[in-house]
Amino acid sequence: MQEMPDTAHDGNEAPAGELAAPRSQGTQQPAPPPATTEATGPEERLKKAELAAAEHHDAWLRAKAEADNIRKRAQADVAIAHKFAVENITTELLAVKDSLEAALAAENATAKSLNSGVELTLRQLKSVFEKFNVAEICPVGQKFDPHRHQAISTMESDADPNTVIKVLQKGYLLHDRVIRPALVIVAKSRSA
Repeated sequence: MQEMPDTAHDGNEAPAGELAAPRSQGTQQPAPPPATTEATGPEERLKKAELAAAEHHDAWLRAKAEADNIRKRAQADVAIAHKFAVENITTELLAVKDSLEAALAAENATAKSLNSGVELTLRQLKSVFEKFNVAEICPVGQKFDPHRHQAISTMESDADPNTVIKVLQKGYLLHDRVIRPALVIVAKSRSA
C-alpha cells in the first residue's frame, strides 16, 4: 500500500476538479463574501436594475442634449465667421474709397493733381493687398502654367514655345490660392 502525502489545504488550493486562482505575490486580499440571493428577492433585484437603467437613460439623454448644443453652437459660430469674414479687409478698403471720393470731389483739380491722387490711392490699395496676402500674377516671360494662367490666344514669336509673351489682365493669388488667373497670350513657334 502506498502512502498518500498529507494534503493540507492552506486556503489557496482549489478543491479537486476546480481550477485554482493564480497566486498573487505579496499580501492576499480577502475573498468577497458570497452573494446571498436569498436575502434579495427577484423583485428587489429587478427594482435595482430598473433604477440603474433609468439613471443610465437619463445620463444618455443629458449627453445627447449636450452634444446637440455643442453642434448647434459650432454651426452658429461658422455662420457668423462666414458672414463677417471680410470685415477686416473691408475696413482697410474704406480708406481707399475715401481717397477716390476725395479725388472726385476736388473742383479745380488739374490732370497732374488727379494723377498724383490716383497714384496715392493705388499705393493704398497695394498696401491693403499686401496686408491680406493678395499677390499679383504678372507672368511675362514665364512658362505658361494652366493652374495660374488662362491663355486667350497664341501668337508666333521668337520666344520659346509656351512662354507668356503678353498679359492682358493680371491674375491674383490669395495666399497660395488663385482667385483670378492671369489672361495671357502664349508664344508659339514661327511656321516655316
